[in-house]
Parts: sequence; structure tokens; C-alpha cells
Amino acid sequence: MTAPVTAPASLVQLAGWDVAGLRSGVARLGEAADRLRPWRDRLDVLGRRLGTAECWSGPAGRAAAAAVVELSTEASGAAGAMGTSLTSLRGLSGAAAEAQEWAAGALATAASVGVVLDDAGGAHGLPAAPGPATAADQRADVLAVQRGAQLAGARAAEARAAAARALACAREAQLPLLHAGAAPGQPAGPTALRPAPVPPPLPRRRDPQRAADWWSGLTAAAQLAEIAARPALVGALDGLPAWARDRANRLVLAAALAPGGPAGEQRQLAGVVAGQLAAQERAGTPVQLLQFAPAAGLVAVALGDLDAAGAVGVLVPGILTTPDDDLPAVLDDAAAVGRAAEAAAPGLAVATVAWLGYRTPGLATAALTRASRRGGPALDRALDGLAAARATATTVPAPRTTVVAHSYGTVVTGQAVRAPGPLAADALVLLGSPGLAGGGAERLEAAEVHGAASPADPVSWLGWFGGSPTDMSYGDSPLPTALTQGHTGYLDADHPTLAAIGEVVAGVRDGG
Repeated sequence: MTAPVTAPASLVQLAGWDVAGLRSGVARLGEAADRLRPWRDRLDVLGRRLGTAECWSGPAGRAAAAAVVELSTEASGAAGAMGTSLTSLRGLSGAAAEAQEWAAGALATAASVGVVLDDAGGAHGLPAAPGPATAADQRADVLAVQRGAQLAGARAAEARAAAARALACAREAQLPLLHAGAAPGQPAGPTALRPAPVPPPLPRRRDPQRAADWWSGLTAAAQLAEIAARPALVGALDGLPAWARDRANRLVLAAALAPGGPAGEQRQLAGVVAGQLAAQERAGTPVQLLQFAPAAGLVAVALGDLDAAGAVGVLVPGILTTPDDDLPAVLDDAAAVGRAAEAAAPGLAVATVAWLGYRTPGLATAALTRASRRGGPALDRALDGLAAARATATTVPAPRTTVVAHSYGTVVTGQAVRAPGPLAADALVLLGSPGLAGGGAERLEAAEVHGAASPADPVSWLGWFGGSPTDMSYGDSPLPTALTQGHTGYLDADHPTLAAIGEVVAGVRDGG
């Protein structure tokens, strides 16, 4: 078609525009823009791996990583420019279709009454105006031609107005692409007058979806800059990918261990976390520091790659569990659940999270809900964050997510269910629960609810906080237990519950 970029076309040209071809071209450009995002994500992954000991270390590796980050940033800019242009191009497509329709109608109307329209829509070949002596039938014919010419002119005016809108859209569509195609540091025509794009501000509200959208809107270089400039803020943001939070939280951890860093309990906690990360890495286990807030005493550590796992298990422990004393034990439990899931579904990529993201109560306050009322919303945000981070990724599908809660952790899970919005979990596993408020399993917002309660576990029979899997009518799918299995034995390798939990995490257990 004759592109309406520099000047309005004639009516004949407007009527001959290839609107179908234009629409097809815009659709192909949209498909190309959609393909850019997955390629950018792959470049980002490659850039993070380059320069590391397990991939390509040393100055050459770091230089290659910097080059890949730059390439990713350029790809992000190109994708943004194409997205902006596509909005204008879709407007162009609609306006061009209108212009073609009006132009064809104007020409057909003019031809039907025997007149010719010029490029401006003026009619030529009109008959002389009827005089007093004109016969009635001749007068009617002349008036019909005049009305037809007026209608044709009006349609021609609409066609030219639509063509002008198409021209404006075409010009707007050119600007971002010209800017994206300019050499670094060189202006590109009219876009040189535009200011450089400003990265969106970090969201202040604790909204995981907003955080995920903010992060995905940054270029690779801007993401790395945010991590370096504000590691504590970035590391605490539910909704960001695990690799970013891990990198940010490790900076926070390094600062806590550095001379002049915090003393006392915070430094002690930092030492415990650093030791556990090092131990996991020496064993060859991928490990991610998902949360590290030493002042609040909160930690979450993932075993496996949360950004790529097909199944995720989030372990929520109960009373008297603190990061500085119990992180090694909770990580052992997370590793056991991960191994059980991998055994249940060989080849499945599994990640498990030791989630110590709330202050657990002590014995004196174990019968109170205060800790769960604070921990429940935090767990809900953490789950929402995992879901939002994976939803914005384009290279891997969303994982199956299972909450494995023990003892008072099930009370926290019940409070997470009561938080606004649906719970971002596919399955819940309730181990040795002292009860959950709000009714039976059907109220827990998960497609699957599994429970384990041993006759040798008195906590599971307390019912302090509501119904539990010990109730025959609770509605959960029971997991096997041993008669002598105590309150802390649900994740022991020599009891049948662990293998069943692995099947739930992997999504292969019957009766879910």
C-alpha cells in the first residue's frame, strides 16, 4: 500500500490501500516484539552465569558478562520501542481501514450520480441548476445528482480526516523505532528532543505484583544497579525473582559480617546464615538467600533454583524455632522434602524453602494467636511473591507450590488463608496441627489439603485454634503415619509420612 507517512493520499489511493496487508504486518511486528522478551530473559540468565566460577571466571568472564548485560539492555530498549510503536501502528491500522471505507464509498456514490471527485473531495460534472422552465422530472434528476454529490463530498471529507489520523499514527510509530535504532550517544531525528527514559520508581506498598511489574520493567543494567544501590530494599521485596533477592541479600549479609557491622544477636545470626550457605554450596546444592532481615530475626533460604523449579515446597515451622538456633535443622527438613519429591517424580526440578519469615512464639505464648496474626500475612505475601515473580517470567511455566506446615506453622497458614486475596498455593500439608480457625479443609483456598496426625502426637489432638486433620469430618486427605510417631517425627526418613509429602510436593499423590 501507499504508506500515509509524508502526505495525504488521493481518494483513489485511499480506496486502494492494502489494509489487510497492513494488519498482517502489524501482527507480525507484535509477534516479533513478543519473542524479544524471552530472548532478553535468556540473555539475563546467561549474563548472571558468566563470570562465575562454575561457568567462566576471571577478567574475560566478567567482560563477557558485562557485554551480555549490555546486549540485554539494548534488547529491552528495542522491545520497549516496538511496544510503543505497536500502539500507534494499531491506531494506524484502524484509521486506515476507516479511510479506505469512506474513500471507496465516496467514489462509488459519485460514480452512481455521474460526477467526478477531485483529491479535495470537490464534485465536477454537476448539471446546471434547474430553472423555472425545467420540467418536474428533470428537476428531480438534477436535485438527485446534487444530493449524491453532497453525500460523496461528505464521505470524501470523512476519508481525508481518517487518513490524517493514520498519518499522525504513522509518524508517532516511527519515533520510538528511530530512537531505538540510533547509535549510542547519537541523536535520532525528532527523538533527540525527548528526554532519556526514567526507570520507574520502586513501589512503596508491599504489593508483590507491583514489585514484579516494577522489576520486569527495568533493563538488566538497571536491575543490577538497583541491587547494588539498595540491597536491603531489593532483598526484602516479595515479587522479585529469587536470583535478584539472593544477590541483594548476600550484600546485606556481607555488610552484617564486615568490620563495623552490627554486633550481638544480629552478627551471630549473620554468621549462622553465612555458614549454612557455605555448607550447602560445598555440598553442591544450589542455595538462594530469599530473605535476610537480621534486625527482625527473619530468614528464608531456598534449596534449588526457585526461578526454574517445576515444584516448590515451602516449609513453615512451629514454636521455638529461631534462625540462629534452628536454621540448620529446618534446612535439613527442606532437603529431605526435596529429595522425597525428586524420588516421587524423577527428573522433576524441585526447590524447597526453609521459611523462617515470622517470629515464632515460645512456650508461654504458644496458645495465643498473636504470632500467627503477624506471620500469616507475611506468609501470604511470600507465596504471592513467588507466584508473581514466576508469572512475569517468559522462559519457564509457573511451578506447583505446596505449603508444608508443622505445628504452630499450620496456625500461621490458616491466618495466611484469611489474608485478602486467594492463597497462592496448590496444596497444603498440615502436620501435627493444633487446629486452624475458620472451618474445614474446604475453607483453606487450596485445591488439595493433606493432613497427618499421629496417635502418639498429643499436639495434634489439642484443637486449641479450631478444627484439624484429627477431625474425621475435616475434609483433608490423610497422610500415613506410624503409631509411635511423635510430634517432631513427621519428616523423619524412617516414617512413612515423608515419602507421602514428597508425592504431594511433586503432584503425583493419589487422592489429592
